[in-house]
Amino acid sequence: SCFLRHARSRSYVSEYEVCKLESVPLDFGDYHPLKPITVTESKTKKMNRKGSTSSTSSSSSSSVMDPLSSVLDGTDPLSLFAAAADAVTTTATTDSTRKKRDKDDSTAVGSDFEPWSSKRGEILARYTTTEKLSIVSGSFSRKSTTTVSAVSEKVRTRLEELDDLEEGSQKELLNLTQQDYMNRIEELNQSLKDAWSSDQKVKALKIVIQCSKLLSDTTVIQFYPSKFVLITDILDTFGKLVYERILSMCMDNRVSMPDNFSPEGVNDTAKETCLNWFFKIASIRELIPRFYVEAAILKCNKFLSKTGISECLPRLTSMIRGIGDPLVAVYARAYLCRVGMEVAPQLKESLNKNFFDFLLTFKQIHGDTVQNQLIVQCVEIPLYLTLYSPAIDWILQCIAYRAPEVLLTEMMERCKKLGNNALLLNSVMSAFRAEFIAARSMDFIGMIKECDESGFPKHLLFRSLGLNLALADPPENDRLQILNEAWKVITKLKNPQDYINCAEVWVEYTCRHFTKREVNTVLADVIKHMTPDRAFEDAYPQLQSIIQKVITYIYDFSLLFSVEKFLPFLDMFQKESVRVEVCKCIMESFIKHQQESTKDPVILNALLHICKTMHDSVNALTLEDEKRMLAALINGFIKMVSFGRDFEQQLSFYVEARSMFCNLEPVLVQLIHSVNQLAMETRKVMKGNHSRKTAAFVRACVAFCFITIPSLSSIFTRLNLYLHSGQVALANQCLSQADAFFKAAVSLVPEVPKMISVDGKMRPSDAFLLEFLCNFFSTLLVVPDHPEQGVLFLVRGLLNVIQDYTWEDNSDDKVRIYTNVLHLLSAMTQEAYIYHVDKVDSNDTLYGGDSKFLAEINKLCETVIAQILDHLKTLGKEETLKRQSQLALYFFNTILAHGDLRNNKLNQLSVNLWNLAQKHGFADTKTMVKTLEYIKRRSKQPEMSHFTDLALRLPLQSRT
Repeated sequence: SCFLRHARSRSYVSEYEVCKLESVPLDFGDYHPLKPITVTESKTKKMNRKGSTSSTSSSSSSSVMDPLSSVLDGTDPLSLFAAAADAVTTTATTDSTRKKRDKDDSTAVGSDFEPWSSKRGEILARYTTTEKLSIVSGSFSRKSTTTVSAVSEKVRTRLEELDDLEEGSQKELLNLTQQDYMNRIEELNQSLKDAWSSDQKVKALKIVIQCSKLLSDTTVIQFYPSKFVLITDILDTFGKLVYERILSMCMDNRVSMPDNFSPEGVNDTAKETCLNWFFKIASIRELIPRFYVEAAILKCNKFLSKTGISECLPRLTSMIRGIGDPLVAVYARAYLCRVGMEVAPQLKESLNKNFFDFLLTFKQIHGDTVQNQLIVQCVEIPLYLTLYSPAIDWILQCIAYRAPEVLLTEMMERCKKLGNNALLLNSVMSAFRAEFIAARSMDFIGMIKECDESGFPKHLLFRSLGLNLALADPPENDRLQILNEAWKVITKLKNPQDYINCAEVWVEYTCRHFTKREVNTVLADVIKHMTPDRAFEDAYPQLQSIIQKVITYIYDFSLLFSVEKFLPFLDMFQKESVRVEVCKCIMESFIKHQQESTKDPVILNALLHICKTMHDSVNALTLEDEKRMLAALINGFIKMVSFGRDFEQQLSFYVEARSMFCNLEPVLVQLIHSVNQLAMETRKVMKGNHSRKTAAFVRACVAFCFITIPSLSSIFTRLNLYLHSGQVALANQCLSQADAFFKAAVSLVPEVPKMISVDGKMRPSDAFLLEFLCNFFSTLLVVPDHPEQGVLFLVRGLLNVIQDYTWEDNSDDKVRIYTNVLHLLSAMTQEAYIYHVDKVDSNDTLYGGDSKFLAEINKLCETVIAQILDHLKTLGKEETLKRQSQLALYFFNTILAHGDLRNNKLNQLSVNLWNLAQKHGFADTKTMVKTLEYIKRRSKQPEMSHFTDLALRLPLQSRT
């Protein structure tokens, strides 16, 4: 019996010829859109006064019209911005000028000078205490004084208020913790700003005096450096407020003062206010607050005379000689250097005098007064001496900044004269340029050897020297001797913490200048010192730092793992979290530096061990981000492993990796992709003609994937991998294995949940399923039928699954899938399919256009069409009419593209769909018009005359 054909027969080759773009011979002299674009610079002429028009003159190196410029009428927006910017800069505000001046002031010393602010945090973190602290707090209540007419009376009142602070309007807050103390200081800083903003200048000065007094108190001596940091912050704030205040008085009617203004340009009011401040400060009775407050406003001398600062600095330096406590005095000197460097970095003489003064009084440190104080506070001399380091380091940094070599050499000589005092020597090595120290490394080693050990241990000096040698290279001939001299001292250290602090620094020097033999010796020594009594447990940060330095300098991993003690060194990381961090560092370095793939057994075994450590750290509490990171590192390693043509060895490696990394899903996914790639490489080598051996190998690869995929949790990952692996099996002529993959995918579709997690958010799964099924249909076209399973058994199975799947009520994806099935069935009826898999016979070859086969396809088409029409009927309610219109047009287009419209039934169906699409006025008129035009064009092509009749039967309805 004759059956009605649903799909039209296609000649893909002739269709391609008709559809492909017309090739036009190109003369390369012509303008071409991909030629390098010539930038046309538009210079905007100054606008006329009313600003009504703007003309631009363009200078261009090419006569070709730039397509972008032509759109803009020559008014290129960037040129307009530039013109506007020019206008703005000419009328710059006072504020921006001031900001610029502030910036310039701060960079009077270059950017190579390490500012105080960078040392602040380190000092606060290092010098802490658990002892209770006390603070004297003023009762800053504002007295209600009667208005005094005479100026002299007003001045007297203010001086009395200042005296009032010094004579008892204050209470002592005792038993404060360090945090309470810091909070209280912060409150005082805020009070200062509040008092200033509310024009209570005397109250502000009181607060600053009170704070400065705290710097004479050394009752909790180990907290003193931190106290100095906190209180000088307040002094800096005060100094800035006073300077800004006087500066604002200088401005008169002018816009602003120039940066390098001279005192002659300062008006009398500003000068008088400035002098007033200095007189107020001069009336403070106690030396320490008087010194600190005057130093804080040292910059204000610029308003009074050109030589003001240069005259003040020596006087303030001499004032410090009156401070009895050597620790308080050295910090006062540090503050003076700090202010001096900020306001007059060129006046180095005063800084040098300051330091030489300190050297003269240095012996005080070992005097009875200090010793007695330390006994009372139970502080040992070594700890006490470290309190001096921040101050001396800062003073020396200021002196050494851009200093000539002669000065630095003089400093060294002075240290020698003081009997090579270790504290000073340490500060010299911290403050001077690394190049200067490195060039004289042997001299410094000589000085360190002669140092007196009591008080300041030698290993700290070697640590400071090592820090310099990590930044600058010593003379080549001295390098080995330097390492031997330093290591002689370091290796004798009994205290593991002292030892590791030094060793950590010198490892970098060793890695930088020596071979793996020396590095191995150093690592062995570290293991020897840190293993007894599990000392390594208290030194993980330093040990981590050592590993980081080693892999920074030795990034050839075959060389790294031939360092005998490297892996035993890793065994010291017994705490899991630290161990994993170290493993991550090593893997990151490997992925970053390993350029070529490797099969070196030493590297593979070591890195497998490291990756296994990372993998085994994963548990139920591990965060998703952490898992992702670990998986990415392990995948990076897997991708770098290649055994060349030894494919069997490669597969064995993947099998071993699968057993080791089974808890990280992304790693299993990577392994499946790698094994599929291996199968395709085998096919490439054999040019598609497998021997018995390679066919067996490819089947082994396919089996690997088939048993690995079910262990994955993500359903779409499984579906896509089944499809991908099935395609690989098909390409390698493993037909029964390919069928198994596709069957597994079909049986998995019903398990797809309604919602899935995407990037941590729940999303509907319909769109993902639709995308997967479209890919699947494309593959099913070329999959040959199984001889025992009946015609199109996979397509039928998939259709049954789609039929039974519960779709969302408001979703039309089921219909979209069915229309895609019609595309597939249409392609299956063709005499020759649009694409094939090499060396695999598809159904076009197997059935050879057999009428029974075509009849089966047509039956399926009818079933699918019926399903689509049923769904369209269900959309007849008012709220779903728009969806019905869209789907009707979508189905109409499918029939137009793939159906044989000489079939009367199909022809009538298409007319009905056209009318349904327009029935309720939801169709887009523009789309309908274009579709009709397309049908009329098609009717002029050969064998398409029946489209003429169709076009006549398709009316266009107006919206009304």
